[in-house]
Amino acid sequence: MFLQKAWRRAAFSIYGYMHFTKSGLQDHAKKFKSEDMQAQIEGKNCIVTGANSGIGYATAEGLASRGATVYMVCRNKERGEAALSNIQTMTGNPNIFLEVCDLSSVSDIKSFASRFSSKDQPLHILVNNAGLIEHNRVTTSEGCIPVPIHELELNFAVNVVGTYAMTELMLPLMEKAAPDARVITVSSGGMYTSPLTNDLQFSEANFDGTLQYSRNKRVQVALTEKWAEMYSNKGIGFYSMHPGWADTPGVTKSLPGFSKALSGKLRTNEEGADTVVWLALQPKEKLVSGAFYFDRAEATKHFPLAGTAGSHAIINSIIDSLRSLCKFAP
Repeated sequence: MFLQKAWRRAAFSIYGYMHFTKSGLQDHAKKFKSEDMQAQIEGKNCIVTGANSGIGYATAEGLASRGATVYMVCRNKERGEAALSNIQTMTGNPNIFLEVCDLSSVSDIKSFASRFSSKDQPLHILVNNAGLIEHNRVTTSEGCIPVPIHELELNFAVNVVGTYAMTELMLPLMEKAAPDARVITVSSGGMYTSPLTNDLQFSEANFDGTLQYSRNKRVQVALTEKWAEMYSNKGIGFYSMHPGWADTPGVTKSLPGFSKALSGKLRTNEEGADTVVWLALQPKEKLVSGAFYFDRAEATKHFPLAGTAGSHAIINSIIDSLRSLCKFAP
């Protein structure tokens, strides 16, 4: 077990330095086709979570610049309004709207879903981008107010429960946009270092926020895989992706040592969002539902000998736990 963990970390570090940095993108970009990014998507409704900064902001701007109607889901109203104004100015697209929602709160997500569903319009693209790394053990207040039902560890609440709840609640609207509807979930290369585990809220005594984040990101990849299987007849494509190592505000704040060590080698926000926008623009017949993408190409979900592939067998029990936490009907 120790040797396998060490191998995963070493493989991730070496492979990541070679491929996930800016130089890796420059090498991969030699195979990019400029026409892939020239599609216009006027009339398509898109939701981008965590859209006020970083990869979410760059994604929202990329979609808006191609004519989409973009709903920016942000926790902070003031930051969201500032980001919206900037994108409208940059793109000249007036069809950009702010939706305030705390992705760590299931009740808040349910309220947002109810409001948004009342518009009774198709949802073509859902980008699950919102995420965080919290290094201390923090639990969401939702578990305590008004009565202690569930206390959710914060990383898990945002990265996993928020992604799961938002996707499940948006499915009826996405069916209205079938067969062109798609869900794009922004994962992380950190998932290569972790197998799936049923210890969703990190019960170990010494809390490790970075490890919890990597576990969360593995869940997102496995969820995407399972959604593609479960909803194959609904005309919705499900894709997860890795943005590479980008110099986002979240990385600077949460991983200052990593950010400093790779100063000048990290990708820009726009470069990190490139594959998200690419996935939004491609004809669905070019894509594989349930697949994991990196730099405009399908990528492996598991390193050789890393012992992560077999762990995906427990995704059904994880979904049962998530459904229970969200109080969704079986």
